[in-house]
Formats: sequence, C-alpha cells, structure tokens
Amino acid sequence: MTLETCVRLAGIGQLGILIASALVPFRLEWKTALGGLPGLHRQMYWTYALYTFGTILAFGLIAAGLPGELAAGTPLARAVCGYLALFWGARLCLLGAFDVQEHLTAWWLTAGYVLLNVLFVALFLIYGAAATL
Repeated sequence: MTLETCVRLAGIGQLGILIASALVPFRLEWKTALGGLPGLHRQMYWTYALYTFGTILAFGLIAAGLPGELAAGTPLARAVCGYLALFWGARLCLLGAFDVQEHLTAWWLTAGYVLLNVLFVALFLIYGAAATL
C-alpha cells in the first residue's frame, strides 16, 4: 500500500470520525449538562466543538481529495502532515484524561470507542510517516 493510499484512507477515516462527533452532544446530553452554565460559557463550548469539527472536516476532505499532494514530501505537505500528526497525537494523549466508562453502556458504544481509538493511532502514524518520509 502506498503512502498516497494511506493518506486517502486517513482522510476518509477522519470524515468517518465526524459521524461519532455529531452524536456526542446527544449521547452526552449537552443541552441538559450545559444548561446550568452562563450563556457565554455555553457559546464558547459550542464554538470550540464546531472549530474542532470544521478542522477535522477540512483536513479530511484535503486528505481524501488530494492525497498525492500530502504524500509528495514537499515542505508544505510535510508541514501539514506534521500538524495532523500532532493533532491526532494530542487526541491520543487525552485518552487517559477522559472518563468515558459511564457512557459506554452498550456493546456497540464500547466497540465504537475502541474503533475510534484505533483510528486515532492510525491517523497519528500515517500523518507522522507522511511528515517524515
């Protein structure tokens, strides 16, 4: 499998992550959970969530649509892939900080969570390889 194919698959994987991301506000009952916060805090929370969603969407579309450009090894491609490796590496570092067990109430939620984490590792490795090869 070529690096270009891996980058394309990484982009498709990122777009798949957005499905899980779209479910988070409902599964975690954000409307109720954030309801007690001041309005500005709720707005900031939603803004951060939308910025993260937009970042994953944009880079997922770039990787899925222009994998050859990202795998080309140019300075810009390496910089973008380096950023993406750091982005997903940071997400991996947060695994220990999140207390998700109480929300994994069904087998499919646990399986989805494990699958997401495997995908985070793959994204880190693929983009890291594209940044350094």
